[in-house]
Amino acid sequence: MSSIEEDRNLGKRPQREWVKPPSEPIVMSTPDSLRVLYEDNHIIAVNKRNSDIIQHDQDGDLTLCETVKQYIRMKYHKPGAAFIGTVHRLDRPVSGVVLYAKTTKALNRLSNMFKYREIQKTYWAVTEGSPAHIEGQIINYLRKDEKLNKTFVFSSPAEGRKEAELSYKLVGKSDRYTFLEIYPKTGRHHQIRATMSSLGCPIKGDIKYGSKRTNTNASIHLHARAISFEHPVRKTPVHIIASPPDDVLWNLFLVNCF
Repeated sequence: MSSIEEDRNLGKRPQREWVKPPSEPIVMSTPDSLRVLYEDNHIIAVNKRNSDIIQHDQDGDLTLCETVKQYIRMKYHKPGAAFIGTVHRLDRPVSGVVLYAKTTKALNRLSNMFKYREIQKTYWAVTEGSPAHIEGQIINYLRKDEKLNKTFVFSSPAEGRKEAELSYKLVGKSDRYTFLEIYPKTGRHHQIRATMSSLGCPIKGDIKYGSKRTNTNASIHLHARAISFEHPVRKTPVHIIASPPDDVLWNLFLVNCF
């Protein structure tokens, strides 16, 4: 490469690599379009778009945490950076509730609540195929492959495997897809995605775990529907619900199941 070509490439953001490039625009949240579900002096919850990222990756896109910081700074006319603490994560192609702390006290307490499984989470999924039973509790053992960024499922413990637990129930069906409500007890890497695939019902759009094809906007049909917990400071019950993305299948899910 010539020095001229090298100069042209300086400062360029690395391009995201696609298995299949999306045919629809990738829309990320901005401070103006942020979908706030709940906010008080200590916490803020937002409805994550399925293109938002929670932690930095090689693409260099702005994280949702940074977007929330900008939103807080603009809303309250703060002269400096706002404090926002990340307490849990969702995979990039997943939509739904994400909870952030606005104070260090809330951050420490929420982190411990997630650690000790004191927060109840509900997910919705549209899957290709159905599990063998209409409801069930699944305990398995997961091993993450760092190079592949993929989780593998096993039925027995061994070195490098982490125990995982979730329950699910079938809440509806369409001609081609199954609608599930899922309640993870643990929060392992790609736990729901890998487990559903192991049950013979991969999540729609999730080609990493066996879906037949990608979604046109690079999403997968997994949505963090709700989160329930005791407020970290006020000690009152909090229940937050996020609407799923506006598309044909999610709308069918809502009409047929709830």
